[in-house]
Amino acid sequence: MNTPNIPAMPNMPDAPRTLDTLGIVESRGIAAGADLADRMMKAAHVDMVRAGTICSGRYMIYVSGSREAVETAVQAARETDRPLAGSFVLSNVSPQVMEALRKGAAAHEGEAVGVVECRNVSSGVAAADSAVKRSAVRILRLVTGQGINGKSYFILGGDIASVREAAEAARESLGANLVDVVILPGPDASVVAALTGR
Repeated sequence: MNTPNIPAMPNMPDAPRTLDTLGIVESRGIAAGADLADRMMKAAHVDMVRAGTICSGRYMIYVSGSREAVETAVQAARETDRPLAGSFVLSNVSPQVMEALRKGAAAHEGEAVGVVECRNVSSGVAAADSAVKRSAVRILRLVTGQGINGKSYFILGGDIASVREAAEAARESLGANLVDVVILPGPDASVVAALTGR
């Protein structure tokens, strides 16, 4: 397949940017995903949050930046002839969600833990964002599609009332895309370590 060269974006001044929008592109192929990621980065002034393989030989790409830049990058992926499993733009994303996509946080001893399981990746990211905006909780881990058949889940930590409130926000956000929610008021440390990968 012939693919035209896409010119790189010109050097931009180091002006502050609002990085509150997240773009998600799920490619049906790994090699195609690498091509899409490169096109997205060249199409707009965005930051690569994460990119890599997930279940069933798919490739997931996350970029962040201003809404306009992220929409341009995601549109660049949509306009190719590469088959996509999905593509989404989520605005006003909590910095906690961005950080959780890069790495998780450590649980605090004695805090409650909530586990929210979602049917797909995009709804899981949006639900995690809703949860941390509704209540004073932390995202301890956000897993999106890796080894779990395209589903996602996230782990919340905080006091019991806050975790319950955040879990309810996630439940409302997910609707039919919710698989299950479990709240552990005083989990065993080994269970928390297993859940958070620490």
